[in-house]
Amino acid sequence: MNKILSILFFSLLTTISFAQTEKAFYKTAVNDFEKNYNSDNYEAVFSGFSAEMQNALPLDKTKDFLSGLKQQAGKITQREFLKYEQNYASYKTNFERALFTLNISVDNNSKINGLFIKPFENSSLPKIERNKTKLILPFKEQWTVLWGGDTKELNYHIESQAQKNAFDMLITNDKGKSFKTDGKTNEDYYAFGKDLIAPCDGEIVLVVDGVKDNIPGVLNPVYIPGNTVIIKSVNNEFLFFAHFKQHSIVVKQGQKIKQGQLLGLCGNSGNSSEPHLHFHLQNAEDMNVATGIKCYFDTIQVNGQTKTDYSPVQKDKINNIKK
Repeated sequence: MNKILSILFFSLLTTISFAQTEKAFYKTAVNDFEKNYNSDNYEAVFSGFSAEMQNALPLDKTKDFLSGLKQQAGKITQREFLKYEQNYASYKTNFERALFTLNISVDNNSKINGLFIKPFENSSLPKIERNKTKLILPFKEQWTVLWGGDTKELNYHIESQAQKNAFDMLITNDKGKSFKTDGKTNEDYYAFGKDLIAPCDGEIVLVVDGVKDNIPGVLNPVYIPGNTVIIKSVNNEFLFFAHFKQHSIVVKQGQKIKQGQLLGLCGNSGNSSEPHLHFHLQNAEDMNVATGIKCYFDTIQVNGQTKTDYSPVQKDKINNIKK
């Protein structure tokens, strides 16, 4: 799965402190920002910046940033003032396709001199460091880990709060290629159409199955996960599968399932450039508010060797041990 937006914009601030009540001049500045952002009036947003912000972030870069945010997250639909945090007024902000914390600072001239946007974190959710449930791998054949591990070099997902322990996995041949001939069709990829199975017993809490598969190399940023299944384990861990083949999912929301049961087929839907499986664990169903859980598999083969309680990393060739 391609990166879900996580943004550190600019902070050009002096230290200030307020009581936890939204000030009128903050409300005006944030209302103007929302109105101009939603109407694509990025020049008006820029004009609301302080001189320091404008120097640090010229108009062309402001337009690039805001248009990129709009493309991935959509318009702002709802905003709630939370508190003042350090130098910022903090707002829980619903976008059409994401939930973010919007932090804004305003100077004495009512100009924005700091803007910080990050995924919204719900402190009431349980803190889960790793899975308690024993898991098998979510497929039958040997697959290769494309992205996985604890550093940005091994796993770009670490920038996302929910996906920070995610894996992208596909099937490769002995030369390391993921396709048979030229890779121009989904059917040319080894992973396309392969069975995806349940790593544990649980309940299906979400199914999305109507998203078209992409032409390889063409992404769909409108619904980033594509066709999706989420399983809730008995330990309240949420297993997130993305990019299923369109209309291939055979389970239903609310259904109880057993470990090893067929879920659907690997596809290339959503923000995916080629057929593969995106898989991660999180502490809530909603990826916009969840925090990722470190995922360990019970007993698997890794590069031909048996590993117990193992979390795969990039380039590992992994498969379940046949019983």
